[in-house]
Amino acid sequence: MTTRTPDTATVTSWVGDAVLAPSMHNAQPWRFRWTPDTGRLLLRRDPARSMPHSDPAGRGLHLGCGAALFNARVAAAHAGWEARVRLLPDRSDARMLAELTFVRPVEEEALDLLYPAISRRRTNREPFTDEPVAPELRDGLSGAARAEGAHLSFPGAWHLDTVLDLIGSAEAAEALAPAVREEIARWTVGRGAEESRPDGVPAYAFGPRRYDGRAPVRDFAGPLGSGSRPDARASAVFERSPCLAVLETHDDGPADWLIAGQAMERVLLQATLDGLATTLSSQALEWPELRWALRDPVSYGGHPQMVIRLGYGPEVPTTPRRPVGDVLEVE
Repeated sequence: MTTRTPDTATVTSWVGDAVLAPSMHNAQPWRFRWTPDTGRLLLRRDPARSMPHSDPAGRGLHLGCGAALFNARVAAAHAGWEARVRLLPDRSDARMLAELTFVRPVEEEALDLLYPAISRRRTNREPFTDEPVAPELRDGLSGAARAEGAHLSFPGAWHLDTVLDLIGSAEAAEALAPAVREEIARWTVGRGAEESRPDGVPAYAFGPRRYDGRAPVRDFAGPLGSGSRPDARASAVFERSPCLAVLETHDDGPADWLIAGQAMERVLLQATLDGLATTLSSQALEWPELRWALRDPVSYGGHPQMVIRLGYGPEVPTTPRRPVGDVLEVE
């Protein structure tokens, strides 16, 4: 007899893979509900983990939830199930982001190939080497974004300068915005507290202070370090010509943000399989007056959703995740 729906233990393992996705400040703004009788897995946003000052529209929150959604799809494919997804299935409930049902066999076998990268993917805030990312790898990453309905472009020299200038402007604006800094502090985990917090950005993941170079790496320690203590981290020279990619979508509503999150995670997982280190850079996207200028002026002209830094860097540890039991409800 063919099983029509996966069992609860299997779905629980898929949610365990889903929550390894990146999210803004590692806030992990997702909740899942599994109903075995109907075979439906629902993805909802958690408003308690939103950021009203940095992300007032919830765009970044949707990207993180979209990344978790993509991980769930990959995990299901690895187990021999295809996840069929409806985005925003209940327009009367803004917290309801996606509905997944599962069928056999898997139509897109390429998803299964990405599964090993879910547990290996990291946000890497260390300096990268000067080794360039080969054109064929860039093409493959652009194809990964395209498979999810998004567009990934690699800025040329003059556009790269513009992108870096915009990120620099965002850093300056952030330093002058106490409410934004307080929001970041909420999700910044000081040294000694890493073992007690299952979320946020721990001090060991800050990376070194940038002494020189132009790589856009957010400094979660702030001007004085975590809390009010001086920053005791080592300093380092980062890339002078970083490899950046801009992820864009054609439109710019909640469904598009979920599409962007899935495309972002597909790019990150493919990059991980390719041996690349990655960093997400959203600072310039958090300021509406800066975000529009990030657009690819030549090939697309869509709505920028994320800047991704790519290259070759050292191994870094994983950041904490909430237990599956805290984010999954079984009816």
